[in-house]
Amino acid sequence: MNDTLTRRLQAELDEFKRTGVYKRLNYLDAPQSAVTKMEGRGDVVILSSNNYLGLCDVPEVIAAGKAALDKYGAGTGSVRFICGTFTIHRELEAELAKLVGTEASLSYVSCWNANEGLCPTLLGESDWVISDQLNHASIIDSVRLAKVITKCQSAVYRHSDMADLVEKLEAAKGARTKIIFTDGIFSMEGDVAKLADIVELARKHDAVVAVDDSHATGVMGRTGRGVAEHAGVLGEVDIITSTLGKALGGAAGGFTASSAALCDYLTQRSRPQLFSNALPPTVAASALAAIQYLEAHPERVARLHENARWFRAALTEAGFKPLPGETPIIPVILGETARAIQMSEMLLEEGVFVTGFGYPVVPQGHARVRCQISAAHTREHLDFALQAFRKAGRKLGVI
Repeated sequence: MNDTLTRRLQAELDEFKRTGVYKRLNYLDAPQSAVTKMEGRGDVVILSSNNYLGLCDVPEVIAAGKAALDKYGAGTGSVRFICGTFTIHRELEAELAKLVGTEASLSYVSCWNANEGLCPTLLGESDWVISDQLNHASIIDSVRLAKVITKCQSAVYRHSDMADLVEKLEAAKGARTKIIFTDGIFSMEGDVAKLADIVELARKHDAVVAVDDSHATGVMGRTGRGVAEHAGVLGEVDIITSTLGKALGGAAGGFTASSAALCDYLTQRSRPQLFSNALPPTVAASALAAIQYLEAHPERVARLHENARWFRAALTEAGFKPLPGETPIIPVILGETARAIQMSEMLLEEGVFVTGFGYPVVPQGHARVRCQISAAHTREHLDFALQAFRKAGRKLGVI
């Protein structure tokens, strides 16, 4: 490694540590249940996982992955169009489309890849993409790539501001294709896109609606079919991207769901699809089992939201100021990055694993600890976490 580069990087890392923003990795030595084992810490309650439905260690999900390992082997060894397409991919994609209310779907190795492959594949010089201000980094990078590669036009509308979205749509009048791209749930805020309004505006302005539903698939709606079900527009959203790495077993992988024509076009032209190995069959099988488990156990969704409502109310009663919302993401704003990380470390000392987020993940001055609730949490788990919050909050002078 070049010595000059190494010295520069080490100096910046040392500065991260000095200012209290250095991120330390914590190693888990057991499944991500409500309680797991952390190396050097023992048992800890997890409030940092995207395992919203608690399906990552459900026996049926694990068994499906093991059976696929025996049937298909460890990996695909190739991209989809060469030699990497297995029958389990077709089964999974059919179930995903059915779940989110579209005609077809196409799996990727991550939702990041699904997003990255969307805008640069579909848009050209005469097209526009209009993006919510607080969209996930993968959407932002998809737009950036499209602007560089295909020279499309772009605009950003103020977060969930429908009047500003209308202005941006009117500015794009005459475009061949206009895509409104939004998160379903905004992961750092825990709020939900105004999807019914967005769909209505898209109809008026001849636009396409694309939703990254990663934090909502399996989470929102009465049966966990996402923000479209929650908003009463299931089957009316043009494009849905999402992940298999959160509520649907939590392993890895992502997908784009839309019309059969759009998914076929992505198969032909999407660069992350053409140049990356296909999703491992073990992951595809465990995700398929997770969808089937969700369909058979919708009470998991109800339990998830009951837990989230209880914990948000309990934090408020204890004197904290969690952001209001109706999702299992409960951010507690603390201000500066170092303070959020300190709070996270103090909670870990008490046996509660919850991550502090600061700049550049969130804006300067808006650092937070982000609690993520699971259907796997019992009231005892949540009460234990609440007591830890109270103790750490008093020490820091937050409450």
